[in-house]
Amino acid sequence: MGYLVIIAVSGKGGTGKTLVSSLLIKILSETGKDVLAIDADPDSNLPEALGVEVEKTVGDIREELKQDTAAGKIPAGMNKWDILDYKIMESVVESPEFDLLVMGRPEGSGCYCAVNNMLRKIIETLSSNYDFIIIDTEAGLEHLSRRTTQNVNVMLIVTDISKRGFLTAQRIGNLSNELDINFQKMFLVLNRVKKENEDLIRKKAVETGLDVIGVIYDDTEVTEYDIEGKPLIGLPVDSNPVKTVSKIVSQILD
Repeated sequence: MGYLVIIAVSGKGGTGKTLVSSLLIKILSETGKDVLAIDADPDSNLPEALGVEVEKTVGDIREELKQDTAAGKIPAGMNKWDILDYKIMESVVESPEFDLLVMGRPEGSGCYCAVNNMLRKIIETLSSNYDFIIIDTEAGLEHLSRRTTQNVNVMLIVTDISKRGFLTAQRIGNLSNELDINFQKMFLVLNRVKKENEDLIRKKAVETGLDVIGVIYDDTEVTEYDIEGKPLIGLPVDSNPVKTVSKIVSQILD
């Protein structure tokens, strides 16, 4: 593959965005391609799901730069983005399988949107180094209204079986159309589905207007990993979530 593919994972909070994101990273990194994972959710859970420790987030860096500017530590005429760019590069956590960048949130009273709005610039700066970028977005619709995911190739919207999850998925699909954000591909991923209810849940999914690309069954192993705090990326290859996301990857790249 000679071009960058950006995949964003969105949906209502608590529906399994981070599970899907971590397994996408697991599977794509096993292809030997260069993968960058971006945790764009202020409630950062992706590092734990990947088993990676993060010392500094983009939010931390922004706050430090604000403080240095206020204290007069930035020389006159020096481009603040150049400084920020350098520090962001330093904050990328590198592993043999993938790299990870955590957006985080400002420590002070600054609005999270100020951090999130840097996402487009960060992707532009780092994109030449990677084959895939996986973005675990903030919950809900904000990433669309701020257009922080407008350059995404594939949007995966994750929902559990709750009515609120389906409503959020439908709104994400509708808002992307209203804002004329034309993803090359946009799909719905159903999570925590009991096999005996699958037909009913699939019928419910039709109301969202989105095509279902995968169904992840309610999985006791995922629950055990969550309870014990084990990285989700360590789920065995024969588990239903891993097999389902593997099929999703195959369909996305087909």
